[in-house]
Amino acid sequence: MYYHASQTSGIETLEPRVSNHGVALVYFSKKRENVLVYLSNSIEKYCKETGFAFEGPCRKWGPYGFDKDGLQRIEEYYPGALESTYRGVSGYIYSAECIDEYEFDLRIPDADVSNVPVRVSGAEFVEDAYEAILKAEKEGLIRILRFEELSGDKLEWIDRVIKEEYLSSSDHPEYRHFLKGNFPEILECI
Repeated sequence: MYYHASQTSGIETLEPRVSNHGVALVYFSKKRENVLVYLSNSIEKYCKETGFAFEGPCRKWGPYGFDKDGLQRIEEYYPGALESTYRGVSGYIYSAECIDEYEFDLRIPDADVSNVPVRVSGAEFVEDAYEAILKAEKEGLIRILRFEELSGDKLEWIDRVIKEEYLSSSDHPEYRHFLKGNFPEILECI
């Protein structure tokens, strides 16, 4: 089974869209729990909540990776990031029994893509993405690295990367707004 998350209801066919890779694709995971992070776009959510215009190409904020055992690890890069991104967000997890896999090196465990439309075989409503993520953590399906647990090296990396991201994003005011709002200490002198 293949899984795909969206806030849009009633999808019967998933259509390829241009995303971070610059190619029109539909993204899937073979693990249902791995798509929970896609139920909310923290940049878009923050802009809406603060009244900032969110326009142009979609940018995603995806602070997650995978442990050596293949489990997804969600990382909080600022205090309360998980809750502020996902609490109260609802959406759908769509499933497809099969897809025409497209050869594309994603470097994401258990992920596949299709460059052609994919017929949906099922849909599950997720009432609260935050609660669903916590449940998956409790069941041992994902890991969460909370901000308070980050190492000094990780905090230094975040400091460096946030500054680089901000400086290289002059053509994305919504992204800069998100960064300034969530990393004020790091960006106070920029």
